[in-house]
Amino acid sequence: MKKHYLCFVIFIIYSEFQAQEQFNDVDSDLVYAYSHVKSAYKSNNITHLKYYANRSLEAFKRAKPKLKACNCETAYDNAYDSIELLAHVDNAETFEDGRFYVKRARDLAKQSIIDLDKCTVGNTTNATEEVASESSNDDIATLQHEQNKLKEMQEALRLKGQQIKEKIEEQKQKELDLKKEQLIKSYKEVLASNIKSYNELLETCNCKYEVFDPVDKTETIKTRSVEDIKTYFVNGLKDLTSNYLSQLELCDVD
Repeated sequence: MKKHYLCFVIFIIYSEFQAQEQFNDVDSDLVYAYSHVKSAYKSNNITHLKYYANRSLEAFKRAKPKLKACNCETAYDNAYDSIELLAHVDNAETFEDGRFYVKRARDLAKQSIIDLDKCTVGNTTNATEEVASESSNDDIATLQHEQNKLKEMQEALRLKGQQIKEKIEEQKQKELDLKKEQLIKSYKEVLASNIKSYNELLETCNCKYEVFDPVDKTETIKTRSVEDIKTYFVNGLKDLTSNYLSQLELCDVD
């Protein structure tokens, strides 16, 4: 009898572990969906808004069948409504229209994660109560041992969740670095174009002077914030224009 009961306990704990794995998997999708829809809401143009909204939509679509399998109805309903809202963003004609859908989807995404957490707690509680109802005084020690093993499994799941969140942060950092690289490239192209135009104008005026790139090639600016990078190059453009005007005045003197 004791052997049969032990098998039953192990089965319940294994089932709970499998359920936790399932909950953790869908939680990862919802975290991604929420992260991307927040980025969409913070966007300052319709292109970025649609890009992140689509990323969020893809994550919600991955989560939808998993939420259905988990029987977490409230989280599923919020995910379903978020998908419906985000599906409108791609066809939005204005930034304000797209942001309207994104804002509602962002709030629902946050609530979906909260609802899933409640389902996770409820799932763990129900499984524990089912084991306890079948226990007897002679089997308490065995049950406690199995519960300790369950705690170890749950800790492993928690660590896995932390790793997923760290990967999200890493991905966000990569996207920020890419944005900085594109911004720096764009400004450098503008500087090069202005330098060429200014020198051609000086040559047309028969000036023996020329302007040079005011940006320090040895300085690493990628580590700066986006706003600081913008300020750095705007100041460089101002210095370039000032230098050109000075050279032009020298030509007039000559």
